[in-house]
Amino acid sequence: MRAVVQRVTSSSVSVDGEIIGKINEGVNVLIGISKDDTLEDLKYIKDKIINLRIFHDENDKMNLSLLDIQGEILAISQFTLYGDCRKGRRPNFMDAKGGNEAKELYDEFIKMIKTSNLKVETGEFGAHMKVEINNDGPVTILLDSKRNF
Repeated sequence: MRAVVQRVTSSSVSVDGEIIGKINEGVNVLIGISKDDTLEDLKYIKDKIINLRIFHDENDKMNLSLLDIQGEILAISQFTLYGDCRKGRRPNFMDAKGGNEAKELYDEFIKMIKTSNLKVETGEFGAHMKVEINNDGPVTILLDSKRNF
């Protein structure tokens, strides 16, 4: 599982011109699920996201987590995180999990992250979405459950 975590002052996602998810201070998370992912991968990414110390403390140091600040999460599925561009110019998405299997893992991830008692909003799995991200910093962190980076 891969995630692009962006610290935001606000973020929203819309489908067909209608906002379906919106948050204030917290993180926008773009989520990619690979064909090899299991529940352990989801748990690893969930724990990383809610515990990343990327918010400023009283000394202006990045020392606080989402849990510390009671921040919000906007989680959006994005299979293109598994686009392999090493050969040619057209991405290969062979490592991305597709269809119902990917949706089931995405839904399970959302259930897991909601147990953190933080506000969690989502996009619509498989839909063409427009995402507005007001990145704060900018702070952007890449996570990979296989620890490839």
